[in-house]
Amino acid sequence: MEIIFILFILLYSIILHEISHGYVAYRLGDPTAKYEGRLTLNPISHIDPIGTILLPILTLYTAGFVLGWAKPVPYNPYNLKNPQRDSIYIALAGPLTNILLVLIFTFLYKIFPSNIFLFGLRINLVLAFFNLLPIPPLDGSKILLTKIPLEIYRYLEIYGFIFIIIFVFFLFSYFSNFINLIQNFLLNF
Repeated sequence: MEIIFILFILLYSIILHEISHGYVAYRLGDPTAKYEGRLTLNPISHIDPIGTILLPILTLYTAGFVLGWAKPVPYNPYNLKNPQRDSIYIALAGPLTNILLVLIFTFLYKIFPSNIFLFGLRINLVLAFFNLLPIPPLDGSKILLTKIPLEIYRYLEIYGFIFIIIFVFFLFSYFSNFINLIQNFLLNF
């Protein structure tokens, strides 16, 4: 029964992350996500066949961890009043939503200590900070785009998935230690 709650938390942490991108874009003048039916809690609207089904199963059984993604929520920068600034807000919306969920799960864990709430805290820390990495197509790369020349960003974009794989296989233990530090701080605060 615990696995059902864990999968539910994982699924909706990712969905809320994606919806927040579309909602902020909508509030900033771009209705693309709304018109495409992506401002919904219905998981079917957010499933990417490769990133949500195939890759997580493949990485779980071959590498022992889960790597995947939901279908990215689209936005059209031409509908934004200030595309450069607003793109940063849209990119930050997902990780900030995960940080809000971290605070909620931390609060719940302190009141009702449970592995389920601890998982909710940890997975949202991972989602927030992993997505802030400045590697395309992660959210942090959209922030980086406003700070570096477009040619360099396009180079990063071409090799982004390779950089993510390198990060996961060679640097994830450092990232995990960083997540542990934050988790321990929150639980002992």
